[in-house]
Amino acid sequence: MSINRRQFHQLLLLGGAGLAFGIPQFAHAAEIPVSGGTLNWAYYPDPTALIAINTSSGTGQAIGPKVNEGLLDFDYDLNPTPLLATSWSVSADGLRYTFVLRKGVKWHDGKDFTSEDVKFTIFRLKEAHPRGRITYQNVTAVETPDPLTAVIVLSKPAPYLISALGSSESPIVPKHVYETFKPTEQPTLAQTIGTGPFILKEWVPGSHLIFDRNPNYWDAPKPYLDRVVLRVILDPAARAAALETGEIDIGANPVPLSDIERLKANANLVVDTTTYAYSGPQQQLFFNYENEILQKKDVRLAIAHAIDLQKLVDIALFGYGQVSPSPISTALPKWYDPSIKAREPDPKLANKLLDDAGYPRGASGTRFKLRLAYNSFLQPSYADFIKQSLAAVGIDAEILKLDLATFLKTVYTDRAWDLVIESLSNTFDPTLGVQRAYWSKNFKIGLVFSNASHYSNPEVDAVLEAAATEPDEGKRRQLWYKFQHIIHDDVVSVDLVAAGAQIVANKRVKNFAPGAQGINNSFGQIWLSPNA
Repeated sequence: MSINRRQFHQLLLLGGAGLAFGIPQFAHAAEIPVSGGTLNWAYYPDPTALIAINTSSGTGQAIGPKVNEGLLDFDYDLNPTPLLATSWSVSADGLRYTFVLRKGVKWHDGKDFTSEDVKFTIFRLKEAHPRGRITYQNVTAVETPDPLTAVIVLSKPAPYLISALGSSESPIVPKHVYETFKPTEQPTLAQTIGTGPFILKEWVPGSHLIFDRNPNYWDAPKPYLDRVVLRVILDPAARAAALETGEIDIGANPVPLSDIERLKANANLVVDTTTYAYSGPQQQLFFNYENEILQKKDVRLAIAHAIDLQKLVDIALFGYGQVSPSPISTALPKWYDPSIKAREPDPKLANKLLDDAGYPRGASGTRFKLRLAYNSFLQPSYADFIKQSLAAVGIDAEILKLDLATFLKTVYTDRAWDLVIESLSNTFDPTLGVQRAYWSKNFKIGLVFSNASHYSNPEVDAVLEAAATEPDEGKRRQLWYKFQHIIHDDVVSVDLVAAGAQIVANKRVKNFAPGAQGINNSFGQIWLSPNA
């Protein structure tokens, strides 16, 4: 019997297979789902935003889809499948997207889901979401000819639009609730209302969230679980212990990378290191262009030559990742330009560049000091490795160890940093995931996961804007190649690695990542095997 890629992955994940980095190791036949039980989910950091309506943070992407659904879902190859929309069509000129909505869907408060909710959501995303500002920038109207039809009208084509309509990227929210508070605000517990398989019942910051089964869910008999308990566990050793004892059933990136091999050997656990198509992982080092030292290209180039990217992968990441030297991740082969190569690690050249830039070593051996922040989703080893690399060429990097809320405020509001190690996912398309970090129009105080560098280049803006509306894939690829060369040649950032995520789950947890969004799905398909 032959099976296609999608069928293979379904068998693989339904059976709870362990995976190497994107390479399946084994598969089991699917079992019949069983209803009931509580899933215990380890999570960190402590979430402050739950719904990805005005944030692209990992918390919103992971937690939100359990409550709020998108118009579409996606299989492993990013082919769209029905969710809140049952069918869709695109006009020949690419300017009108018509969606037929699912009948009989109710919000958790019992009100009907309609096209007015879709209209409200699209404009809220356009106004308040860091990527949505780009995704929906050319939306001029959302027509609602009847309660079950929504037509998105564009002034220019948006070739990535369909792929942006997943639950973790564009969650549909209830107009009658969200119109009562500001676009920058997140809903309260009582306002966290969706159409999804779970209803948020309790939220104790710093401790836990409880989601109960939605008894009126439109896709019966789903969800199979009675309850999901998200437990905030900040200590990685405690997360590892909880997984090993069975106290916790599942977690994403739950343990230090040094523990992964040990957990792989545990007969009760599954370790999935698949890179799911919706994520486009990419970790970057950005420069604050408001720092006069970093405005000098030779200084930025010296920093690039001071960092050995392969050693970063091998030492700091224990091999779980790959060098990704372009602003577009190697995980997006359709758009990544393979001619972009990592700069050779060359401390001698880096020292000369810094000398020539006018920053000789002082009596202590130090040239200058920089504040190095890093996204708290990342392993601290990133910052430790880069600090040591820069020390070797006379740059004193002071690591700013910040929780997520403080990190976001420090970087995107206070701007009290010089270097930042970010994890700005490329997502599934560079217009959504990459443009936000380099487009001058996406610099705004307080807008998180955006153009932190305050970089501005009219040529880059023009290329980005052209790529965002070019319907011809070949021409669009050439625009993205041009962009990559400009950014790389000018050392606008040091693009580090594409480090995939690790999902660790108890073997009784079935079907935890049934499509392109990986663990950032609704959990509606998850079930607990009594035989594992």
